[in-house]
Amino acid sequence: MKRPAVIHPALFAFYPVLFLYAHNVRSTSFSDALSSLILALVLAVVVFGTLSLALRDGQKAGVITSLFLLLFFSYGRLHGVVDGVVVQGIDLGQPRYLLGLSALVFAIGAWLCWRTRRDLRNLTSFLNVVAAALVVMPLVSVGAFRLQAARGGAGAQGTPGPGGVANPDGNAPDIYYIILDGYASASTLEQVYGYDNRAFEGWLAERGFRVAPESVCNYSQTFLSLASSLNMEYLDALAAKAGADSEDRSVPYQMIRNSEVMRFLKAHGYRFVNVRSGWGPTDRNERADLDIACGMGNEFLMVLAQTTMLEPAGLYMREIARERVLCAFTTLGQLQGRIAGPRFVLAHITVPHPPFLFGAEGEPVPGTVLEMSGWVWTRKQDYVDQLVFVNGQVETLIGSILAHSEVPPIIVLQADHGPASSFSDPKGPGWDQPTEEMLRERMRIFNAYYMPYAAGAQLYDSITPVNTFRFILAAYFGADYALLPDRSHYSSYQHPYRLRDVTEAVSYP
Repeated sequence: MKRPAVIHPALFAFYPVLFLYAHNVRSTSFSDALSSLILALVLAVVVFGTLSLALRDGQKAGVITSLFLLLFFSYGRLHGVVDGVVVQGIDLGQPRYLLGLSALVFAIGAWLCWRTRRDLRNLTSFLNVVAAALVVMPLVSVGAFRLQAARGGAGAQGTPGPGGVANPDGNAPDIYYIILDGYASASTLEQVYGYDNRAFEGWLAERGFRVAPESVCNYSQTFLSLASSLNMEYLDALAAKAGADSEDRSVPYQMIRNSEVMRFLKAHGYRFVNVRSGWGPTDRNERADLDIACGMGNEFLMVLAQTTMLEPAGLYMREIARERVLCAFTTLGQLQGRIAGPRFVLAHITVPHPPFLFGAEGEPVPGTVLEMSGWVWTRKQDYVDQLVFVNGQVETLIGSILAHSEVPPIIVLQADHGPASSFSDPKGPGWDQPTEEMLRERMRIFNAYYMPYAAGAQLYDSITPVNTFRFILAAYFGADYALLPDRSHYSSYQHPYRLRDVTEAVSYP
């Protein structure tokens, strides 16, 4: 009887990654999961190869490898089940007990497999079939979703806007579009968080910035907000075509990666610089002339790691997340020598949004969970402390940019949306039924502009992100972009295309 190929270790390694991807396919691109798939395969190959050399039996090595992968990838989920369970004074969720139990199970299983004299061909064939079936299930789910999206989805990108003047001369300013995720307006900080941000806004004003004190976001979700601001359009047609029940984020993601603003500026001689955020469409960008990687991994890998035996090493994962933020701030202040100008720089920096990685002085925050939403927003003091740290980083960054710019640059510091501490109250209404207080917190944003020469004086207090580049391209390039009415649309994360116009509810008195 011919020995079956030992393929189940690779398939068992792929399954957890594909499972996570299938359950997040509406908000994650395959490129986000690809690096995790490669790392999982490398892990399986290294363990299998080492055991094959040691045991000189590929089928035994395969069974032991699959047992190890099962324990490795299921650790985090098992921890979630037993966390807080106490038996005779022992907290079963403690890593030393759970890891010890996993090590014991692995040791017994590996010893039995090593000692057996039975032919493992039938077991190998069985494991191959089981692993293949597991892998097929998420692939079918992903395929069905992609087919449905292809049939009913909107176009992949917006259409080019009206042209402007010819290529700018050698004095064209660099343009920095810096998104500070979840940065609240001054009114929200004062009324909801009890924090006075006037010192920071005054510092910006002293250096020539114009803060728009009555600015609100156009959309309450990051991917809709950035798709709108970078394409200078509202997304009504996209939402209507996608449908109220759609959760497909692929079209707005593509609009962010291949935006009208980027295409316009490239056509006018600009080089596009993308500073990777670790999140979806603002992470790697193949259209960038310079795509700067800050830190290791991405959000998908961070979530996956917390389902594995790496979960107890959360401190290390938090350091990776911290390094990405610090790298982004540092890199932005040192672009002048890396790529010739003029440059259009897009940097989505994922703070002060949770997870809370920095105290007010930049120190690590004890007990931080690498979670992007939910109850984390309710930690108001942690939010304020991280915002204070961000303010200091922005001051250093702005000083560096202005000091090293031969031509005065255009700098936009803008939030994609506000925070959401009031949404996480378990006794309050859910995300689908927000009160006006909740809407004001989520929709009012920080929005500041540094515009050389006289253009900045024409800014108005209530400008919203959809008009940011309409204003800039008209003022500096003579482009035919009229300002749109400033409107705000709310939707929940679960139902992003159920847009509700909340302009009146969130407007300033």
